[in-house]
Amino acid sequence: MASNKILVIDDTTVVRVKVREMLPPGNFEVLEAKDGMEGLNFILQEKLSLIMLDFLLPKMSGWEVFQQIQAQPELRKIPLVIMSGRKEEVTEKITEPFEYFEFLGKPFDQKQLIGAIKLAMTKAKQPRPEPVLVGAGVGARNGPVATSSDGVTAATFSTENSTPAASNTEAASSAEINALSEKIVKMQGEIDGLKKQLAQVVTFIKQKIK
Repeated sequence: MASNKILVIDDTTVVRVKVREMLPPGNFEVLEAKDGMEGLNFILQEKLSLIMLDFLLPKMSGWEVFQQIQAQPELRKIPLVIMSGRKEEVTEKITEPFEYFEFLGKPFDQKQLIGAIKLAMTKAKQPRPEPVLVGAGVGARNGPVATSSDGVTAATFSTENSTPAASNTEAASSAEINALSEKIVKMQGEIDGLKKQLAQVVTFIKQKIK
């Protein structure tokens, strides 16, 4: 019975067979997965000594599998080799230097494979900080969203804080209305003045006609 299990997750049969054949003889068993979903099931169910993960996979991508591994402390301890024919696809998601796993470019030879496995095992032993889960601390950062000890929610504070703003808006509207009223009064006065002038002109013309 093999004491060590190596999981190769790759959608290409040739790559899985190639890895199996290149591994030196030893007391280990090679498991194969053809997509990310199948690979993740193996990771969750088996006690693995090494994971070799292709970055582009059907059903669940290598990036998604990687995130699942990083989310669980026990899985993060497993040595990991990420494989890809295009390194930029990996660096778009994970910035270099790769501290806790090793990258293996495709195509590769036996020497490169063995070297990547050794480096992955060394990197897996390095102490690392606990990951911050997505969404964790959101309540703390957005403190007012949380309910306070007396049961008053942030919505209350938002409403209270918005009152002065509303008052300011009303004050501004009143000022504008007053200004417009003054303009209307002024214009009305000018119209009345023009009417008087027009009346005088009409009276003058009538007198001339007589």
